Amino acid sequence: MEKNHRALDRLVEVMERLLGPGGCPWDREQTHASLARYLIEEAYEVVEAIEEGDPDRLREELGDVLLQVVFHSALAARAGEFDLAAVMDSVAEKMINRHPHVFGSLQLSTSGEVLERWEGFKKAEGKRRVLEGIPRHLPALMRAEKMQAKAARMGFDWPQVEGALAKVGEELEELRRETDPHRRAAEFGDLLFAMVNVARFLGVDPEAALQGTNQRFAQRFAFIEDALAAQGRQWGDVTLQELDALWDEAKQGEA
Repeated sequence: MEKNHRALDRLVEVMERLLGPGGCPWDREQTHASLARYLIEEAYEVVEAIEEGDPDRLREELGDVLLQVVFHSALAARAGEFDLAAVMDSVAEKMINRHPHVFGSLQLSTSGEVLERWEGFKKAEGKRRVLEGIPRHLPALMRAEKMQAKAARMGFDWPQVEGALAKVGEELEELRRETDPHRRAAEFGDLLFAMVNVARFLGVDPEAALQGTNQRFAQRFAFIEDALAAQGRQWGDVTLQELDALWDEAKQGEA
């Protein structure tokens, strides 16, 4: 613990130097709003490091996220709002309140039991609505899954995956029938939302699933580009049927 304290103190001192007189001009110009994009970017880089299974990169990227927390806290302290200690105290208190089965006398033995009580734990903090706390700026698929999971814990859910699959068919048909260009976007969104619900039933992370498809598409498209270059041909020289054949060849190479 003492080692962690020393390391955190050092990071705080570095940030104080950067923001203090004679510090970094760029750092001193930043605000919560100007830094917001960097926090999002750093969080995604942490996810990439986890997916790569690279502990050295994960250590580095987690440090970048921690830097953002320290940076925002330092800015807030200068505005007389709160400091890093208040941030850490508030999250520690939140974890204690949300884990009465660890820090209190409540008896819960499985993760399922914890999830069943989770919304009740959060309501005790003063949150009045079930979907409060889900950030609006999450990736849309991720936000949809979180909203659906919370609603499901309150009993608002299909009893089986067949109901969710039927809903997909219903939304697809509504999209087919829609002729108003403005309504098409809403119907398409409804279809995506229904698909996310199916993914939740199947235990599939929709965001990760679509990212996997994106990556496969990029790899197959690169295969086609390389194949055309090897043949000395341009995109305009080949038919769609030839491109489809190269696409199928790329898929077979993956298998």
